[in-house]
Amino acid sequence: MNLALESRTTFQGGVMAFGVVCCFLFEHAYPADELMPLTCRGRVRGQEPSRGDVDDALGKFSLTLIDTLDTLVVLNKTKEFEEAVKKVIKDVNLDNDIVVSVFETNIRVLGGLLGGHSVAIMLKEKGEHMQWYNGELLHMAKELGYKLLPAFNTTSGLPYPRVNLKFGVRHPEARTGTETDTCTACAGTLILEFAALSRFTGTSIFEEYARKALDFIWEKRQRSSNLVGVTINIHTGDWVRKDSGVGAGIDSYYEYLLKAYVLLGDDSFLERFNTHYDAIMRYISQPPLLLDVHIHKPMLNARTWMDSLLAFFPGLQVLKGDIRPAIETHEMLYQVIKKHNFLPEAFTTDFRVHWAQHPLRPEFAESTYFLYKATGDPYYLEVGKTLIENLNKYARVPCGFAAMKDVRTGSHEDRMDSFFLAEMFKYLYLLFADKEDMIFDIEDYIFTTEAHLLPLWLSTTNQTISKKNTTTEYTELDDSNFDWTCPNTQILFPNDPMFAQSIREPLKNVVDKSCPRGISRAEESLGSGPKPPLRARDFMASNPEHLEILKKMGVSLIHLKDGRVQLVQHAVQAASSLDAEDGLRFMQEMIELSSQQQKEQQLPPRAVQIVSHPFFGRVVLTAGPAQFGMDLSKHKSGTRGFVVTIKPYNGCSEITNPEAVKEKIALMQRGQCMFAEKARNIQKAGAIGGIVIDDNEGSSSDTAPLFQMAGDGKNTDDITIPMLFLFNKEGNIILDAIREYEAVEVLLSDKAKDRDLEMENMDQKLSENDSHKQNFEEASSASQDVVAVSEEPEGESSDVTDPDSLSPAHADSDSVSISDQDSYTPGTDEASTPEPASMQGDSQPQEQKTETESNSKVNWDNKVQPMESILADWNEDIEAFEMMEKDEL
Repeated sequence: MNLALESRTTFQGGVMAFGVVCCFLFEHAYPADELMPLTCRGRVRGQEPSRGDVDDALGKFSLTLIDTLDTLVVLNKTKEFEEAVKKVIKDVNLDNDIVVSVFETNIRVLGGLLGGHSVAIMLKEKGEHMQWYNGELLHMAKELGYKLLPAFNTTSGLPYPRVNLKFGVRHPEARTGTETDTCTACAGTLILEFAALSRFTGTSIFEEYARKALDFIWEKRQRSSNLVGVTINIHTGDWVRKDSGVGAGIDSYYEYLLKAYVLLGDDSFLERFNTHYDAIMRYISQPPLLLDVHIHKPMLNARTWMDSLLAFFPGLQVLKGDIRPAIETHEMLYQVIKKHNFLPEAFTTDFRVHWAQHPLRPEFAESTYFLYKATGDPYYLEVGKTLIENLNKYARVPCGFAAMKDVRTGSHEDRMDSFFLAEMFKYLYLLFADKEDMIFDIEDYIFTTEAHLLPLWLSTTNQTISKKNTTTEYTELDDSNFDWTCPNTQILFPNDPMFAQSIREPLKNVVDKSCPRGISRAEESLGSGPKPPLRARDFMASNPEHLEILKKMGVSLIHLKDGRVQLVQHAVQAASSLDAEDGLRFMQEMIELSSQQQKEQQLPPRAVQIVSHPFFGRVVLTAGPAQFGMDLSKHKSGTRGFVVTIKPYNGCSEITNPEAVKEKIALMQRGQCMFAEKARNIQKAGAIGGIVIDDNEGSSSDTAPLFQMAGDGKNTDDITIPMLFLFNKEGNIILDAIREYEAVEVLLSDKAKDRDLEMENMDQKLSENDSHKQNFEEASSASQDVVAVSEEPEGESSDVTDPDSLSPAHADSDSVSISDQDSYTPGTDEASTPEPASMQGDSQPQEQKTETESNSKVNWDNKVQPMESILADWNEDIEAFEMMEKDEL
């Protein structure tokens, strides 16, 4: 099949996949904020275990539906858009007593309402649809805008990170307003939505507040480097976190400076962006890498890993017109994706996984789209095809697309963020769409950071703000860096279709070769120079000479009560600036050494994959390993078998149903005895493996750190079967499947294996033959409402915080604890070795918040749909796609 036909098939499959997921959203989740694709129900805040700051995006305002409105029009689903708008107008309540993120609510909900309004008035002008529309979405946007304004009640003009939709910030019942810090992106990613709201309504206050916040951040930039930090105090303007990059915590601040110039025509925004961009390319860009640095010492790297949110930056460079580094960084990221199937939340400079999650972030797809628009290079269509195939092969589950809990094992998380439909589908559709597929000209709009559409004609409408240049101390920069602002392929690639390929070629094997560590810029500036006075690997806390060197470098040593020692650096206490740099380098080495030692003491997560009918490997559960029994990493085929519940269920005495357990994988409950004792009892009964299910009701791998089952302090070489641990929520998925289907087969392995496509197809054919006549009328009726998804045999179609919100967040590197004690202490009952708990993107402590239920226009109780109903819809989707594929061929 040639590229054009492949692209067309991919394009059509993507459209159908979107339609199916939208159907799942309405059938299983509405009016909840998000769809939970593994359990086929809606996520309602307060009814699910708290996920910390991640839940601040949820406000009981049908988040995913609002976030997806303009995507429906981009995909030419105008009837569905009209129905969705009516649902939003009728059902959505914005006056809930709930604390939400100002940043997330702005880009997803306010942006979604404005994007929906923009395309609604466009459709109305065309005269075919939305003739009844009278600005209702804009009225809701204005109402929401006023609800966000109390967050700006600070002396600096920077908004509080959270606001109560009903009570604001400082009201006694608001349960917020005590925060002191916010991320730069959180405060600097408001101007597009707030200015658009002012231009649409003629009410200037919104644009004024957003401009004031941007002005304050600009004034607080580090003047010698022209960089900004990640976290800032909203009252004093002091930088709380002084590392700087283009990823989580800062990303969309830079994006909105350039796009504010494009949308509003204010030269001061372009001047600010160009000043920052010069600093980024001078200090942060180390092609093809983008590494964080310290704002006061920008020649010194702040960390040795990158987060996935920086994948947006090549797209921004395209908008700026700086194509070469965009191609280089994009190619590096693509090589990482080809190695891990998805872009991990964070990865090291030698391209190892640092944080293994992947919440289906859209930033790489966004950059792919913009690079294809700028170059016309079909290579980027191949990249998009790979993205869609990986989504279908590894993320597609019966009720949608599930986030990856761990890209190494292929395990899933019961999560599908609203940005997946708002951004990922939109950019992939536009990547493959021809001009005739669009019902309007996309070039008449600018994308917000959430990919919402704002019309460019707003630049000349209701200009209530004087466009004076407020940029101060603007430094004249090398003009060659600003030859053009927007890309023009006629200029950028004069008669050279191989331009992009010539840049990509040297980077083809950059990940496989795992680049050797280069010298830092500080080392480079010193030439060969003297060796560091003390290396972390050589340090001994009992050596007086080492302690004296630490003191000279400004590093103090604190003895903790538990026997550990803590190292803390204060640069101002160092003997000289060079000693301070040596001290910082020593601390970074110690952090890496400590992290490496922790990883060596911990086993990686394992996977439990349901492989029997009707799952066929689609559902993958994150499992905790055992420090005894079969090492699944050394048995790549894993252990496959049917599961059975043992008697007694706790497995702490002789098994009374050995005939049922023999040659099966035993299910048992945690508690009342040691893990090793359970393993010995089921092994004696003839089991080929075991799964221990947590007895703590509601526990989940989504919210708890990885759990490792320890031995009993004795020799466990006699245990030869594999043992895995599932939290309560994941264990109930298997137990529910047993109740529904009785015979459930699973695979225990170190990582998820490819789906059993042969068995799946055979099962589908048998199912078709058995039920074709009975369900013909039903399926015909359903096919009018449910659009099929691409299911090709060869493969199927993301802090801080952008949603773009990175989770977990960046750990501070000012101190490190080291110890020669074991990393875990066995208890009298059972012992575990937890993975370090992760922090959220803006580095603020996670708070357990109990939300007060507010009166709503709709019923928030969601019930889990019967599995048979879900799978019937799924089979219809597959049948429809197979018919489409035959017609295409």
